Amino acid sequence: MQDKVVNFVKMQGLGNDFVLIDGRKENLSGIELPQMTQDICDRHFGIGADGLIVVWQSEKADIRMQIFNPDGSEPEMCGNGIRCFAKYIYETSSDKKEVLSVETQAGIIIPAIIIKDGLVVAVEVDMGTPQDLGEISLQGYSFRKISMGNPHAVAFVDGFDDFDLGSIGSTIELDPHFSNRTNVEFVKVLNDHELEIRVWERGAGETLACGTGACAVVAAAVMAGKTGRRVLAHLPGGVLDIEWLLDDEHIVMRGPAEKVFEGKYFI
Repeated sequence: MQDKVVNFVKMQGLGNDFVLIDGRKENLSGIELPQMTQDICDRHFGIGADGLIVVWQSEKADIRMQIFNPDGSEPEMCGNGIRCFAKYIYETSSDKKEVLSVETQAGIIIPAIIIKDGLVVAVEVDMGTPQDLGEISLQGYSFRKISMGNPHAVAFVDGFDDFDLGSIGSTIELDPHFSNRTNVEFVKVLNDHELEIRVWERGAGETLACGTGACAVVAAAVMAGKTGRRVLAHLPGGVLDIEWLLDDEHIVMRGPAEKVFEGKYFI
C-alpha cells in the first residue's frame, strides 16, 4: 500500500543522473533508504537514476550530502553528484552562498557556483588531494590505484574498439585486491591536455560520466607523464575540465549540472 509521498528533484551532470530528496523538508523516518534507492533507481519500475542524493543538515559544514548507489550501497563521494547537489542548494536557499562547505563521507568538500547572467552555468569543486596507492596487474591490464576519497583503478588503453567494459569492469570492481570494491576507468590519451575515458562505477555499472573518476584519471596521467596538469576529460556524457593545482596539490573539477524535472514519489 502506498501511504507516503516524497517530493524529489531529478538532476544530471554529464548524463550521470540522480534523484535528489531534501531530507530537511521531507519525512524520511521509518524509510529504509538503501531499499528505497534500489526502487527509485530502477528505470522501468521507478524513476530511474544512477543514484539517490539526500540533503541533510550538518554540524560540521554548511550542509551534508548522503549518496546511495543504485544497488543501495553508500559511496564516500560523487563528483557529478556534488555539482548537482551544490546547484540545488544554491537555487533553493535564501542566502545564495556561492561557495559551500559540504560534509561527505570523504570529508568536507568545497564546491563553488559559477554564475553567468544570473544563472548557474557550472560548478567548480575542490576535490582534495589524490592518493597514489600503487599499481597492480589484473586481467591483462596494468592499473594504478588512486583514492579520491573513494577507490579507483585506472588503466591506459590504445582504444575502445571491441572493448567489453561490462565484462572487464565488473570483474575488476569485485576483485579481492580491493577491500571495498572499486570504480574502474579505462583511458585513451588523445594529447597532452585531452583524455577519453570509459567508466565502470562501483555499485552502478557503466555510466556516462564519473567526476571522481575523471579526477583520478588525470592524477594517474600526470603521475605517468602522459599529460599536463590541466586536462579536458572526454566522457560519453560530455566534458569535464580537471586541473591538478601545483600550490596545494588539490584537484579542481569544473563542469555542468542541470535540473531535469521534479515530482512526487509514492512509497
